[in-house]
Amino acid sequence: MRIKTIALVGAGVLAMAGGLVPVGAQTPPSTTTIQQDFDAATALDAKPDRKASLAAWEKLETRTKAGSRSRGIVLVRKAPTLFALNRADESVKAARAGLALLPADDASLAEDRTRAFLILGQVATDTLDYAGAVTALQQAEASAISTADKLGAMLSLVTAQIFIDPTAAATTLARSDALIGTVKLEKSVAARFARERTLLKLNTGDIAGARASALQAIRLLGGLETDKVDIMDASARSDAAIAYLLSGNADEARRYMAYTGAGRMVKGSFDPAAEMRSPDCGGDAGLKPQDVAVVEFNIASDGTIDQAAPIYAAGGGQVALEFARAVKGWSWPAEKVQAIPAFYRYHVRVEMRCSTAFERPSIDDGLDDVLEQWLSSKGVTVAPAPTGSQAAALAGQRAELASATAQSPNGLRTLAAIYRLTNNPTVAREERAALAARALSIAVANDAPPSARLTFDLPGRVDAVTDIWRPGVFERTLTPMVSEPVYANDPQARAAIRLMMVDGAVARTRKSEKNDTAIVTLRQVADDKALKPNDPLRVGALIRIASIEERNGEIDAARATFASSGLTANQCAIMDAPPKMVSQPGSEAFPMEAMRWGFEGWTQVQFDIGADGNVINQRALLSYPPFIFSEAGTKFFTKAKYAKTYRPDGGLGCGATTTRIKFLLPDSARRGS
Repeated sequence: MRIKTIALVGAGVLAMAGGLVPVGAQTPPSTTTIQQDFDAATALDAKPDRKASLAAWEKLETRTKAGSRSRGIVLVRKAPTLFALNRADESVKAARAGLALLPADDASLAEDRTRAFLILGQVATDTLDYAGAVTALQQAEASAISTADKLGAMLSLVTAQIFIDPTAAATTLARSDALIGTVKLEKSVAARFARERTLLKLNTGDIAGARASALQAIRLLGGLETDKVDIMDASARSDAAIAYLLSGNADEARRYMAYTGAGRMVKGSFDPAAEMRSPDCGGDAGLKPQDVAVVEFNIASDGTIDQAAPIYAAGGGQVALEFARAVKGWSWPAEKVQAIPAFYRYHVRVEMRCSTAFERPSIDDGLDDVLEQWLSSKGVTVAPAPTGSQAAALAGQRAELASATAQSPNGLRTLAAIYRLTNNPTVAREERAALAARALSIAVANDAPPSARLTFDLPGRVDAVTDIWRPGVFERTLTPMVSEPVYANDPQARAAIRLMMVDGAVARTRKSEKNDTAIVTLRQVADDKALKPNDPLRVGALIRIASIEERNGEIDAARATFASSGLTANQCAIMDAPPKMVSQPGSEAFPMEAMRWGFEGWTQVQFDIGADGNVINQRALLSYPPFIFSEAGTKFFTKAKYAKTYRPDGGLGCGATTTRIKFLLPDSARRGS
């Protein structure tokens, strides 16, 4: 998958020479010297036995002096091994601790610093903290000495910048072009740079440029007729397919998609996941029904998502990242995954849109409103949120913070400046946590209301935890806040905390789990007499309860809960007996173009059913392969007819119903493909 590519270009980073300066053993006398242990650990790094490598570095760690340069080198060398063992949070801690011990003016340690920053960038990328990845990878590039290391850092850097700061991504590619001109680059590496240029152009609207660079990448990899197709080939061809589709050439799009292998398994089939849900529209990400994204992911052997990364989004980089976060919660039964050839598990792309079934209000928006109103009551005006590029606004926001700090480090103008800066998604998680902690102290000193404090306290605590993405960590981080008097005694604050706790927990819970704890927590919000019946937080709690009850098959409960929210309860998901389909298209619904190219796949379509039984507002939520069956899936329902439903106002008979359609070829056609 394209987000795990550092080692190929930056091979020099992972195979460095060098030695330790002995500083005296911290353990009983050993039969080997520290240098011998270092050489042995370095040799083990080149072998596949990561556990042995880790044991060697940990042994060496005990023999180096705490706080020494040598300890820093060992920690930095240990970090990649921890990462390879899927202990990413420990890897980050080791890399950061090592960096703190490496003298910045010691040129002989440049490669070690590069190694540490690359690991930090990789973990941030894998956890979809692209702003943090940019910060770390910029430092990796700056510390790199060799051309290979610089290009490796640049390649990883541009991957994140595309969805955080496209202008900076273009600048990084220009720097890489200048460097590439000084060396002879392997075609496979040149193809990877061409692919990044393709994705940048796709996501900035330069479709013609994207098509050209996609074709360049394919040529560098050997063209369409290569004997052996790997994941890089498939990715480059899929990029070209998206570019052709967006330029209106559907035939060429299908041709290039056919050459990826997606939807063309000779044996078996790539079925939808057991845990495959589109994210809800609305929420703190502000997803809109018209937003669309393509996300690429790997499926691990146990059926969980190993990695997910955005490829394309109509709606902006933050939209793309939000869809990728949703994918990380999907899973397949392990026995089904093992029947899928590895090639098809490691290059999966889906087209995605958000669901309107359980749209929810944003928690953050409510807290922000409280803070802004309080600051206004104190005579402080908060700068309006930027309407254009967040990255372009960053310099001005930093300048305002510097000016406000010079005037009064702990004043409310400084608080307002920090607030605007922490809301900028291009600020790295680590910096955001530090800023939030600073802002919280100012808010407390100025007796800000509890909900206003939460604007900084909630994200500050979450961003300060390295492994917040692990199951259970999010809830454990926020749970103590509910009992803290300042929040426990404020209905808005305690409700917001509980909703955030549940959102973090549910995002990491499988469908097979009942989420009973989440419902108990949400009921505390819904039944809080201190909240008005129409309070957005109470309504948000009821919507979440209804969604969980519907997932658990408790339709009566879901309907009653949704109705108590005061919203229109005509969603198909919570009806006893949704209208029955009385007519539907036949085999002619299978798109001929897909038949011709031998595609199979599926699409999940969401639509409303009018009281007259006609389908309206149909839209593809999920499609595999991307864009191949989306149109056919939505057209299918233009010809479908449902039973009429009595509605006094003649309105919807059933809203936001979701149905999945599988497009399967006849066995004869499959064998022929």
